[in-house]
Amino acid sequence: MSSRKLNVRTENWSEEPFAIARGSTDNFDVVVVELEQDDCRGWGEATPTKHYHESISQTEMLIEDFRIQLENGMTRAELQQTMPNGAARNAVDCALWDLEAKLAGKRVWEFPELLKHFATGIQSAPENVTTVYSLGIDTPEKMGDIARKNAQRPILKIKLTGDGDLERLVAIKTNAPISRLVIDANEGWTPEHYQRFVPEFQKLGVEMIEQPFPADNDSILKTLGRPIPVCADESCHDAADLARLAGLYDIVNIKLDKTGGLTEALRLQAEAESKGFLTMVGCMSSTSLGIAPAFMIAQRAKIVDLDAPLYLYEDRPFPLKYDVSNVFPPSTELWG
Repeated sequence: MSSRKLNVRTENWSEEPFAIARGSTDNFDVVVVELEQDDCRGWGEATPTKHYHESISQTEMLIEDFRIQLENGMTRAELQQTMPNGAARNAVDCALWDLEAKLAGKRVWEFPELLKHFATGIQSAPENVTTVYSLGIDTPEKMGDIARKNAQRPILKIKLTGDGDLERLVAIKTNAPISRLVIDANEGWTPEHYQRFVPEFQKLGVEMIEQPFPADNDSILKTLGRPIPVCADESCHDAADLARLAGLYDIVNIKLDKTGGLTEALRLQAEAESKGFLTMVGCMSSTSLGIAPAFMIAQRAKIVDLDAPLYLYEDRPFPLKYDVSNVFPPSTELWG
């Protein structure tokens, strides 16, 4: 095998201001990994998350620790065994997928590993998917106004935080009456919030509640009913977490920055389904490059949350195509 060359860099991207229960941001940093071999280049993107004790410098250093192995031909299987899950492995794993596709002159979905993952097992390309459109935390009036401007979108995902959340949902439902609604508390609720809001949210047609409680205190869900399906996000990183989540959650949110790439994400989705969980695919703030590999997981996900590029002021060349909330498969120029 010809030798590879590894390139690692950091980029900063600007986006529309967006608030969740843990804070607000209008820009974000990503780590980009490029692997070059035989005049082909594969690349991947990851967004380190402070909440998961990650930083740009730590992510870059972890990748650099594997420079020799990667340049000497480390495989994706070997990567899973040696690098911990998280943003660093995500960038490398997705770059390896892209490089393999370029070297083979194929799209990634033509590989047996992915083809068998699709619902039919015979389709020639991924199908378009419908993503949620997320509304960041604000006053009920402002969130209602944003909902009115996006009332044509099929499904809205509402970021919540606790006190005032019922008023927020009422304003959104009033201004976007035909949009489906899912909510994400980002670990911001107390049991009292849950018991107060769930009956009212049922009446408003909410279809899913994502991560109502902190990941280290979610066992309280054993004592609470789940008339609205509850989804694990911060509580679920990879397939090893599934055993603990049984009886607490109905859905797991798969994010490649948590699983450490597409390889583990595929395994997590398959094992989650085998254990009776439904799956959701989500994302951190990212460009189209960070979203493209997750599009493969979206093919079997009940809820698709791949809207991050919609908030960017500027995206990558050959970005993912969005038609309102309809997302199209990535081009070969972008990834895979």
